[in-house]
Amino acid sequence: MTTSPRNGDWAVEADGLVKVFGTNRAVDGVDLRVATGTVYGVLGPNGAGKTTTISMLATLLRPDGGRARIFGHDVGREAQIVRQLIGVTGQYASVDETLSATENLVLFSRLLGLGRADARRKADELLEEFGLAEAARRPLKNFSGGMRRRLDLAASLIAQPPLIFLDEPTTGLDPRTRAQMWDTIRRLVATGSTVLLTTQYLDEADQLADRIAVIDRGRVVAEGTADELKASVGESSLELRLQDARDLDDVRVAIERVLGVTPAISPEAGRITAPMNDPDVVTELLVTLRDEGVHLAELSVRKPTLDQVFLTLTGHGVEDDENTDAAASATLEESRA
Repeated sequence: MTTSPRNGDWAVEADGLVKVFGTNRAVDGVDLRVATGTVYGVLGPNGAGKTTTISMLATLLRPDGGRARIFGHDVGREAQIVRQLIGVTGQYASVDETLSATENLVLFSRLLGLGRADARRKADELLEEFGLAEAARRPLKNFSGGMRRRLDLAASLIAQPPLIFLDEPTTGLDPRTRAQMWDTIRRLVATGSTVLLTTQYLDEADQLADRIAVIDRGRVVAEGTADELKASVGESSLELRLQDARDLDDVRVAIERVLGVTPAISPEAGRITAPMNDPDVVTELLVTLRDEGVHLAELSVRKPTLDQVFLTLTGHGVEDDENTDAAASATLEESRA
């Protein structure tokens, strides 16, 4: 019997999730809402509680507090149903290096109940989808890290689950392979899946996620779209580089008069930066500078970055914490071996 999602609005609902390892409160009251058909990013440093949260949502760890539902099914009371609705890919490939790519996928397919012919057909389809067809018979010991990661993701999709958990799927990958994984994630959502993605890469969350939860020390400290999070820490800024640094004082006066803000000046670089509260008046400023005979060498508008968001919210960068998520990582990977 095929299990279908019961909740058409939310793929994931988590309320007050708590997980304690000894004296470490790894997850400390996490709330999440993940809409169906979206990519939801959970952004945070090593040790923030991302893997622990994934493990609880995927029924691999029992919460010490709070509750969670996957498509309306309680992860505690309806764990078997939840497991039919999800796929999980961790940070490290759980494939058998003694087997080829085809043999790995056929094995996983048979374990999920597919017949021999269907298992082979599914393996061939997934190898083609993930660009591994030419390496299908090659021993996995000759695979690159990126190829293994793609194979691991392919294995998690054999049952075509409506919800896919990706726990830092691009950690350690080269830029080209990361870009390929991003394309794959976009295709998964385009074909109807929901993806919950944990990452410590700011650009990854910015590129992929429809909404982002920033998690630090086991708590969600902010949630919203990338633009909403950026706007929460300040407005965009206008940066001007002048052809003649002697015009800096005149430009400062013009900015104060037209934009109503006080700019920051870098005389050595002939550069001036001003908060841009109202983009509509920038045109007026440029006309003013032209009329005053000021020539610009460069003009740019810079939005706040997710890096600034994280620094503002937590007081440290995304790579500053020690890893306190090790117990959950071990549980997640061992359960999939």
